[in-house]
Amino acid sequence: MAAFEAAGQQIHAVGGCVRDTALDRPVQDVDLSTDALPEVTERIAGGLGQGWKAVPTGIDHGTLTAVSPKGRPFEITTFRTDVETDGRHATVAFSKQLSDDAMRRDFTVNAFYVDRTGRVQDPVGGSADLKARRIRFIGTPEARIEEDYLRILRFFRFTASHGAPGAGPDVEGLAACAALAEGLEWISRERIGAEMTRLLAVADPAPVVGTMEQSGVLWRILPGAGVRTLSVLVHLEGMVQAQVPVADLATRLASLSCDEVAERLRLSKALARKIERVTDAAGSTMPARELGYRYGATDALHCLLLRWATLTAPVDQDAIDDATRGAGQSFPVAAADLMPQYQGRALGERLQRLEQLWIDSRFTLTKAELVSHP
Repeated sequence: MAAFEAAGQQIHAVGGCVRDTALDRPVQDVDLSTDALPEVTERIAGGLGQGWKAVPTGIDHGTLTAVSPKGRPFEITTFRTDVETDGRHATVAFSKQLSDDAMRRDFTVNAFYVDRTGRVQDPVGGSADLKARRIRFIGTPEARIEEDYLRILRFFRFTASHGAPGAGPDVEGLAACAALAEGLEWISRERIGAEMTRLLAVADPAPVVGTMEQSGVLWRILPGAGVRTLSVLVHLEGMVQAQVPVADLATRLASLSCDEVAERLRLSKALARKIERVTDAAGSTMPARELGYRYGATDALHCLLLRWATLTAPVDQDAIDDATRGAGQSFPVAAADLMPQYQGRALGERLQRLEQLWIDSRFTLTKAELVSHP
């Protein structure tokens, strides 16, 4: 920031880093906003000194990333104003006015600017909203949404993560999201998936997801999905927090009961496999001890939580103990113990049968008893 000021340019930290600092929350990324044109930004960032790197990550749109010698990125973007937008992408013009840049942002609590001395500018009046923990669109909600329909999901995510508990969403913003929800069909599934997974990662997403369901927004992106099981799941998670302190994203996604949720949200293959695994296990009659043995204590507990949430059943501590016990077991028979009597496919089938016998015995059968079993 000192380098930009020395070159006669304005530069401010902006957005989430300012908001979260004000809320005494951890800051993940520091984004910077400047009146320097992109070519000037590139020149200044390129001369920051040994170990710094200037990466033109989005230079055509005014964004350059300065990477510190320790590898920390700082995204620097020229003040911009929207010239034209189709609800997915915007054509922008560069500006020298901080106020122009502020008016193209989404929510009032994301439009604070702070300079190197700590002086804060609040051009859209977000201070009152931040104090009230209210997520409110800048200007007219409809206009902000029509610039980028993904802002519908961002509205719900920020309401869940930064809104006042129990207050509910901003009424005008909610009405606009419901009215313009069809525009989400223009947005890529990858972008929708990124927002939904971030929403489901907050401490308790259920009230906001319930509002999404009532407003019709949820079914636009996940047809048939519902909040009932998620609400129970979050409650049960709180009851076992001492044993599993971190909620599981795959389990929460599975609780929405939407067919092909992984495909609709373009989730990673690993996450898709886990959603399928936890769904199948939760819907099966596999005992807790076997869940623990096959999936490990943590994943087994998530399967049990989803099972109980689906059935609206209480937490069963005995089942948790069984899962933990099963996770610590090691099958005592190896292939070599059955050879040469069994070979090939017969060997695999024999191992599988003995393993199930051992599990059904609550892991009590010994190696000798298993090998000699008819």
